[in-house]
Amino acid sequence: MKFTTDERIDTYNAWQQAQKIPINRGFFIEDLRKVEVAPWDYKGGMGAFINLEGAGGTNDGYVCEISPGTKLKPQKHLYEEMVYILDGHGATSVWQRNGKKQTFEWHPGSLFAIPLNAEYQHFNGQGNAPVRFFAVTSAPFMMNLFHNLNFIFANDFVFSDRFPPEEEDYFSSKGQVWGLKMSVNFVPNTWDMPLKVWNERGAGGRHVNFDLAGNVMGSHISEFPVGRYKKAHRHGPGAHVTILSGQGYSLLWPEHGEPTRVDWKPGSVVVPPSQWFHQHFNSGADPARYLALRWNSWRYNFVALGDDKPIEVSVKEGGTQIEYEDEDPKIHEFFESCLHKAGAPCRMGSMVPWCTQKGME
Repeated sequence: MKFTTDERIDTYNAWQQAQKIPINRGFFIEDLRKVEVAPWDYKGGMGAFINLEGAGGTNDGYVCEISPGTKLKPQKHLYEEMVYILDGHGATSVWQRNGKKQTFEWHPGSLFAIPLNAEYQHFNGQGNAPVRFFAVTSAPFMMNLFHNLNFIFANDFVFSDRFPPEEEDYFSSKGQVWGLKMSVNFVPNTWDMPLKVWNERGAGGRHVNFDLAGNVMGSHISEFPVGRYKKAHRHGPGAHVTILSGQGYSLLWPEHGEPTRVDWKPGSVVVPPSQWFHQHFNSGADPARYLALRWNSWRYNFVALGDDKPIEVSVKEGGTQIEYEDEDPKIHEFFESCLHKAGAPCRMGSMVPWCTQKGME
């Protein structure tokens, strides 16, 4: 291989620029359903990239739109991809080379992952409205690791361990559950699926953690009640926190730094920068639920990306979480003011000392 300059090569960035679709950056997207999209020849639909700062160039997101009654081009790639349906009804076919197709239908709120390097195609099943979905992928990592696009897009290796041809119920199985952990390949409805209590993060929240299609990327759903907020914590890059329901805000700050506030609603997405503390607040009148599409499934050990400390342990004990009694009192005072504007009660009760001092229930 010969080079004519000493310019540093970024294979993902070069590929991305060649797609000629909008690239959205920053900390936050207010509403994925309203992101401007443009014709995307590679997909055969409309699209826009979501490259938020918190991903740190390790993973990415994109929004794709399928026109009424049409389909996207068949795809195959050597990077992982998780898909969340924002709007519309349709179907996806997935198959291995020379293998039988498996087709499943989806609707708003559905979540699934594409098995690694399997061939697939998305279809809009309605003739009067577009479909829009949000996907998070490991493309930046994989493209820059191998820096060979032919290897990424034209590799014929079959990962039969991730997508066994004999499993005809691959996308219809209810999966397996171990407490808060679930191995599954298709989640019909993230909006109202039952969750289990997760006391360690506080706020009386509920939670489920997914292993999707044998990926090293993972996801989870968390929900917390009206008048509550979760404990501050930090982790590595690339967690795309996508709001499913409710109204609230998040605070994000580097250690010893000033917080940045983002207000969210259904369709919003925020990606906390690596090792920034962040804290999620339900300041509305309904339960708040979000879907985090991120690195590191609970099943497969991958590069730490700064996630080598226990997530449910106080920072005072070597963990990554700030307990309620250790947080700045101003955080709770501001939360109360937001609840007052929304006409919602504070229900933190004895969880934080500031409530106890005021005699709040």
